[in-house]
Amino acid sequence: MVPVTLDHVYRAMSIPDSPPPITVPQGQYVAFIHAYTKINGRPPAQADLQRYFAVSAPVFHSMLITLERHKLMRRTPRRARSIELIIPIDNLPVLT
Repeated sequence: MVPVTLDHVYRAMSIPDSPPPITVPQGQYVAFIHAYTKINGRPPAQADLQRYFAVSAPVFHSMLITLERHKLMRRTPRRARSIELIIPIDNLPVLT
């Protein structure tokens, strides 16, 4: 028989499909995408995001992958300006 530890109990109590909490940088990316889309009527391009956040292409790409993995947004492969937010608008942080 395997002994039950507190780690086993906490793991059993956690919600398996709940997304991890949004970090401040992730929240800022999502808030910017929402604001840009609302103002311009289309999602931002990669260059728009890189310019606003002053990050390199690899850093930007890593953030997009993370946002998709956390189910905050989705993109259509090989299609420009295809970012679509999945997060409810009520849950968006304030863009600073």
